[in-house]
Amino acid sequence: MHTEEDNYRFLTEEPVDKVVVAMAVPTIISMLVTSIYNIVDTFFVGQIDTQSTAAVGIVFSIMFIAQAFGFFFGHGSGNYISRELGAKRHQNAVVMASNGFFLSFFFGLIFLVVCELLLRRLSLWLGSTPTILPYTERYMGIVLLGSPFLTSSLTLNNQMRLQGNARLAMVGIVSGAVLNCLLDPLLIFGFDMGVAGAAWATVIGQVVSFIILIAMTHRPENITISWSNFHPSWLTIKEIFYGGSPSLSRQGLGCIATIALNIAAGAFGDAAIAAMSIVNRITMFVMSAVVGLGQGFQPLCGFCYGARLYPRMRTAYWFTVKTGTFFLIIVGAVGIIFSDSIILIFRDDPDVVRIGSAALVWQLCTYPLNAFSMTSNMMTQVCRKPWRANILAASRRGLFFIPLIIVLPHWFGLTGVEMCQSCSDVLSFFLTVPIMAYTFRQIKEEGR
Repeated sequence: MHTEEDNYRFLTEEPVDKVVVAMAVPTIISMLVTSIYNIVDTFFVGQIDTQSTAAVGIVFSIMFIAQAFGFFFGHGSGNYISRELGAKRHQNAVVMASNGFFLSFFFGLIFLVVCELLLRRLSLWLGSTPTILPYTERYMGIVLLGSPFLTSSLTLNNQMRLQGNARLAMVGIVSGAVLNCLLDPLLIFGFDMGVAGAAWATVIGQVVSFIILIAMTHRPENITISWSNFHPSWLTIKEIFYGGSPSLSRQGLGCIATIALNIAAGAFGDAAIAAMSIVNRITMFVMSAVVGLGQGFQPLCGFCYGARLYPRMRTAYWFTVKTGTFFLIIVGAVGIIFSDSIILIFRDDPDVVRIGSAALVWQLCTYPLNAFSMTSNMMTQVCRKPWRANILAASRRGLFFIPLIIVLPHWFGLTGVEMCQSCSDVLSFFLTVPIMAYTFRQIKEEGR
């Protein structure tokens, strides 16, 4: 059984490639399994009808907000924890862990109450058409019940990962996701609950993940969560904001982008909404592996930044970028070749397949650029460069995507919807280059 001191030595002394891979593998598994259970929801709901498939895609955008705040508190507290542990200031890390967890749980409760009170309005704001609205309300009303467990589970998961305990974090998240996958067909078809069955499967999985992760905090290699250490202060909130706001920007703008995408696609019918929902799930599944790789880099980055081991941190950064880019080139090529067959797995509807396969090809063409953009965003976030991290986090799904999803469909019709994310990825890449050049020059000066 590892101790905190073992984690410190491993992250600051072992070969960089070994550390990044060791930290990344369980995180990638967590990300892939989480993405798989999102895809499983889409797959099983897709066997019901097109309206149910579209409803799940619409509700996914509101759950993006809950996830955004889970990552906000998790990354905000976790990045601080990793830097403090790297600098050997243990008590600061202990207090921050409890503050991050309880603030996240309380926010999840507030989010649940507000959204349930505004259920119909939210369904319409998110892009529901009259035919989709009943399915959206039914699915969202149930899924929201898991909000406090979702936000606090994501917070705990990221705190553990940034302490260097990625395997334990994986167990908590994967357990709930696997249970969700098993319950989906049972509740949807076995108990004939339809789209409500998919919602209950999601909530049960989230509660189970929450229970397991709380239990994991009592292991010796983890910081224990305790009410007695819950002392929120202006300093705590400021550090959580600096470390977590890029995640909030990334996820929150992702939510707005998904809403804008649903509205833009809705002009071309329910099939377009369903197709773009499916493509979003597929591309998120592909990107989850690269995000997992980047998250494997983050603990090393945080500990090395806190310990002022800047050359080691830079070596790990470039290893992560190169590995992620190579992976996306291979997967992108396979996805482009089999695009029709991939969409057909989720919905046997000629219109959905036609629209979805075209959108998938557009997105996968530029996906290799995202390894550089994503890793750069994670590095600036961990190293407490909040404004740069926020700009990079906002660029791909906000700064560029939102204006493009308004303009491109006006010029190119449905093709404009399909190509929007690809255009945004290219612009994000070119924005990242000068920001990272400046960041590395600044870190070099800090080292001197």
